[in-house]
Amino acid sequence: MVKIALVCGDGLPVSGLLTVFRNVVTRFHGRPDPHEPVPADLGYSWRPDKPAFFPDGAGADCYPPWLRVSRARPCAGPDLAGELLDVRRQVARADALGPGERARLHRRVEALAGPYRSYFSEWLHEHDVDWVVAVNMTLSDAVPVTLALHRAAEERWGGGRPGGVLFWDHDLFGSYAVHEGDERVYPPAPNEFTPLPGGHPAHRWAVVSEALRAEASGYPTPLEPVTVPNVLPEAPPEGLEDRHTEFLEQIGAAPDQPLLLVPVRVFRVKGVEISVRLFSRMRQVSREQGRPEPLLLVFGDLGEDPDYTKEVLDEASQEGVLDHVRFLDGVPLQSHRGTDLRWRLDEVDLLRVGAATGGGVLFTPNRPDVESVGLGPALATVAGLPSAVGDFHAFSDIYGDAFLCARLHRDGDLRRTAEEMLGLMRARVGGEPWFAEAMRRNRARMDSHFPVEPWRRLWEELVSGTEGAVTAPEDPAGA
Repeated sequence: MVKIALVCGDGLPVSGLLTVFRNVVTRFHGRPDPHEPVPADLGYSWRPDKPAFFPDGAGADCYPPWLRVSRARPCAGPDLAGELLDVRRQVARADALGPGERARLHRRVEALAGPYRSYFSEWLHEHDVDWVVAVNMTLSDAVPVTLALHRAAEERWGGGRPGGVLFWDHDLFGSYAVHEGDERVYPPAPNEFTPLPGGHPAHRWAVVSEALRAEASGYPTPLEPVTVPNVLPEAPPEGLEDRHTEFLEQIGAAPDQPLLLVPVRVFRVKGVEISVRLFSRMRQVSREQGRPEPLLLVFGDLGEDPDYTKEVLDEASQEGVLDHVRFLDGVPLQSHRGTDLRWRLDEVDLLRVGAATGGGVLFTPNRPDVESVGLGPALATVAGLPSAVGDFHAFSDIYGDAFLCARLHRDGDLRRTAEEMLGLMRARVGGEPWFAEAMRRNRARMDSHFPVEPWRRLWEELVSGTEGAVTAPEDPAGA
């Protein structure tokens, strides 16, 4: 079997990117095998902007047994966090730097890249890796680390050894307009400091949407990426099992209480504060109608962005709903009991609970130009759930005007959206034929926009390039 490894630039123990990686591994690499775990570096040592996890990561309780997460710290020192953050800032504003400043920045990048090159070289050799899946490593969160990965890959595969690095980008420079204060975190386009896929024959490049492929086509690299859409999870079974009912007891959910899921990180551009406000209106409308008031479950970790977390908590407090919001502190890749003996449910199990309780999904980005796909409505569709969705540029390309959901109105009337969302939830629970037909159309569109065939073809190419004429395992979902 081909030996794969994962390098993820998120700096987080759980995220949507890792969940999609799990879906890929499940379908095309065979079911995750705890006896042959996937070596992984999740970027803890180079993401000081994720203070809850820099530089050592989270406790082992966060990871499934099929993932072997590195805790390596190739660089150390009291000034490391400041140096990494300032290098990122200078790369983002490279156009404003003079010749001397640019030369100094190159030296700073090289000083950090050296230890990481040695680390990656040893790591790839230790685990005898055939293919590294490098997720969102093209972005400039830590260009010294990306440069080091390029160089370590050249050392391992430069002599013609089969295999290499699959750069798998869910976001790129121009379309991921994240700001910290008034400053853009990433440059709007690649520059002389940002290593791009295509610098070596062992590189492959995949992006998750046609819009990203179009953006990448203008980058200064000879390698053209292929579009491989995100792989969605399989539809969850109906009904609840013991772990689900115990989880509901843990979070204090009443038997008749609908659960609303917010499947995003607690990160500023994800707009959790908007979901909180919409949730407040939904509780108010439910109360006026004499119906059970819902409970809100936010997937993200409160430690990722402390300043934004405070804003979200303040918003929930001001809206009077703080006691009715449950922050799940990162949804694991696999459901399990934690060391505290409490259940932590994965994405599919949470969708299953949402469906069984007559709930739905809220997805409300607060910027239109950061979601390259926006998976929240797609996840809702997988479980047959209604969704309430904010405005973002990719919505029209991925979902379209015919997609059934409750849209946030441009006039800011959240009460109207709340009434529409609650109406969709009642229609689903009541088995309304028009709702069932609309959801079938939603699912057909999701099947067309998230086909598994592109990943199957890519996987077969990777496998055949390392093991000879070998085909991928059959998709367990039969897709």
